[in-house]
Amino acid sequence: MKGFVDAPNYFIELLAGGTTLEDVIDNHVYEQNLAEKNAFVVADLGALMRQHVLWKTTMPLVRPFYPVSCNSSPVVIEVLSALGVGFVCANKAETTLVLNHDVPPENIILSGVCKQLSLIKHAAKTGINYLVCENETELRKIARAHPEAKLLLQVSTDAQVEEASVTIGCSLKSCRHLLEMAKELSVNVVGVTFQVPASCRDPQAYTHALSDARCIFDMAKELGFDMKILDIGGGFSGSEFQLKQVHSIVRPLLEAYFPSVSGVSVIAEPGNFFVFSSFTLAVNVIGKKGIYRDLHGDELTPNDAPEFVYYMNDGVYGSFMGKLFGNVITTPSVHKMSLTLNKPVFSSSLWGPSCDPLEQVVEHCLLPELAVGDWLIFSNMGASGQEGPATLSDTDQPPVYYTISTDDW
Repeated sequence: MKGFVDAPNYFIELLAGGTTLEDVIDNHVYEQNLAEKNAFVVADLGALMRQHVLWKTTMPLVRPFYPVSCNSSPVVIEVLSALGVGFVCANKAETTLVLNHDVPPENIILSGVCKQLSLIKHAAKTGINYLVCENETELRKIARAHPEAKLLLQVSTDAQVEEASVTIGCSLKSCRHLLEMAKELSVNVVGVTFQVPASCRDPQAYTHALSDARCIFDMAKELGFDMKILDIGGGFSGSEFQLKQVHSIVRPLLEAYFPSVSGVSVIAEPGNFFVFSSFTLAVNVIGKKGIYRDLHGDELTPNDAPEFVYYMNDGVYGSFMGKLFGNVITTPSVHKMSLTLNKPVFSSSLWGPSCDPLEQVVEHCLLPELAVGDWLIFSNMGASGQEGPATLSDTDQPPVYYTISTDDW
């Protein structure tokens, strides 16, 4: 699972009297300076809740289902569950986590285009009936292990094909074959799901995807299926502007292809959208190296500014694992250091502690000259903690300090 590991019994600090997130970070930096100077995370649950309010006000007719793989912190699951959000799980650990937070099985979708047979049986045993399927082999497995399953056909989109090296989802042409086979195997197909990446800038991407979805719904009706779920995927970056942009494109298309009188429930999978801005990571500079040669190995003149390489006490095998999967890590701020016009900045790169060639967290940024022991603050780290199974033990993971303001409370 991906996320910042925290203890089952967590503590949430209530911020009152004008106390800010920056004050909380200052306090923990002070504490760490007196101890081992370990990296830590501060989570603002108010930001998580405000994103939910933004979603409900902008897209009131689209129910969110949160992909647990985006950030599996138990507090995130608990808050979103209390807000009525559904969940998309990719493995047994994620389904167990969500079920342990008393989420009804009907509010869980089991994703993944190639699921292990034991996972399908686990879904059947726990009452998780909504499963994603995209191919004949998967369909036969589901028919054998979970005859009560309700399938969502995963359909590929042009935008997703262009961005990914491997096509996820079946083509429009192959959908009829899958629907016919599902009918033959007595497996119920109840909807369609597709993905348009948040990075897609083509306004026609949703037009094509929703048009294809309408065709599949019509195909299914001809074969006797009564499909009632449309999942428009997780193409939401986290910004209000992008959300409203997608909504302005999707709303008239939904009204045309899936009007409210059709009885189709429209859902989406906003992952980054919810947690992106909720988590802030603080790391300590543990090493420093100046580079005084250019790319050709020539000595720099006294007038040439050096470049600096900084090593941090957290890297791509910890909180920055998303870097290995293509996530862009933005330039951090320097704790308690304000940049002024008189403060020189230098070309810098930031690395994790392992000396592995893959450990480069930020390839190039401009920072004032730092010293060992300085702190760097990375904002918007809610979806960058990890992208797969944790590679470090729980004791190596940064602690998470949860906060919420009295206004948000």
